[in-house]
Amino acid sequence: MILRCTAALTLCFSLSIQARELPEFAGLVERQAPVVVNISATRQAASVKAPALRSDTPGRMPEWLRRWLPPPTELEESEEDDQAVGSGFVIDSAGYILTNAHVVEEASEILVRMNDRREYPARVVGTDRRTDIALLKVDASGLPQARLGDPSRLRVGDWVLAIGSPFGFDSSVTAGIVSAKGRSLPDDSIVPFIQTDVAINPGNSGGPLFNLKGEVVGINSQIYSRTGGFMGVSFAIPIDVAMDVQAQLRERGHVQRGRIGVLVQELSQDIASSFGLRTATGALVSQVEPDGPAAQAGLRSGDVILRCDGREVQNSHELPRIVGAVRPGRAVELEFWRDNRMRRVQLVVGAFPEEKHDTPPRIVEPAPRGSNPLGLVLQDLSRSQKRELALEQGASIVEANGAAARAELRPGDVVLAVTTGGQQQSLKSADHFNRLLQGLPRGSALTLLVLRGESRSYVGMKLPAR
Repeated sequence: MILRCTAALTLCFSLSIQARELPEFAGLVERQAPVVVNISATRQAASVKAPALRSDTPGRMPEWLRRWLPPPTELEESEEDDQAVGSGFVIDSAGYILTNAHVVEEASEILVRMNDRREYPARVVGTDRRTDIALLKVDASGLPQARLGDPSRLRVGDWVLAIGSPFGFDSSVTAGIVSAKGRSLPDDSIVPFIQTDVAINPGNSGGPLFNLKGEVVGINSQIYSRTGGFMGVSFAIPIDVAMDVQAQLRERGHVQRGRIGVLVQELSQDIASSFGLRTATGALVSQVEPDGPAAQAGLRSGDVILRCDGREVQNSHELPRIVGAVRPGRAVELEFWRDNRMRRVQLVVGAFPEEKHDTPPRIVEPAPRGSNPLGLVLQDLSRSQKRELALEQGASIVEANGAAARAELRPGDVVLAVTTGGQQQSLKSADHFNRLLQGLPRGSALTLLVLRGESRSYVGMKLPAR
């Protein structure tokens, strides 16, 4: 009997310790809920359109980075005004509110409702579509103001909490943990997203993500979903990124970002080895914009940028963020790897250009047969191809099998150069390529500079070991 009582006491004591270790959310919600607002945005019927993804089959629908849109069946054009619901939070007691740009995009009227049911019409101070940030202003003063935290101090596994209006249900609270930091998403190289498993649904968009101190560390912005609803993967914009954007929106109505005029790609270990690097660290320059800041400073395709403005560049996703944070006109120092040694150069950062959506030309020519150990069949460029592509040499791919197919090379691509042993050689012809391969030991790592349409990229490969 005594033993059973002792065991029971031990179990109760253990459960009591575990309960005390769990986070206490109720007090946090009571203190911070007043800074969160519900946002209703009215769009006129003329601007309500079913998006392009409407006609795709479910298996092909680009759900990745889905904004808070209703399921496709609800996106029919209507003669009635469209009402979008989102969330936001007060960052300045004078009436400044942060939310997502897609919440208020093309809105003819915006209404902000406070936690205590007060309502205010709002105007858009400015929006930035690249980061999906919008700054609103209401005519009010003395509003409760959010406390801001430091996202860099978040750890993977830390508890976080969201307050918003999923499906229009005001002041709904959900909690979870930080799943990953600095997450790069397709077509979003500017924002180092915070990934969480906090339940986020349509209507949460633009709402705050809190740490356990009650500080805003992010803005809930996107989810990964195959249904349009929460599936356990949510993304938030770090609050320091959002505050930099809103400061520029408040000051000048738009955002200025730095650029140096390069396209970069990720380094694999094979590519790094062929360039003479021990580790796959840095951003590989695949293309340099003519007359851009990088070109004027002497950078060229094949350089690996390792540091920018005193900050280490771990991968290709970090470079656009570092450069984008630099105001145009300021000089920065780049450290990069070329021909088996480190080099340094200073350049003046330019302004970010407008996006282009050109359709790249394709090369379609008949080809001879017979492949090399990489599974490639190449042929020399014709005069018309060289003239069309503004090239003096290179060889086009007409068949890609085996290792080449696994590397996602395909007919129509043009091989411009081969890098091995830290040296890059321009490719003169298809025969030149085959001779280069014959001179390499089996199992050698090499990198091809490939032109596809108007884009150049590096492809790392290995010769078969036998």
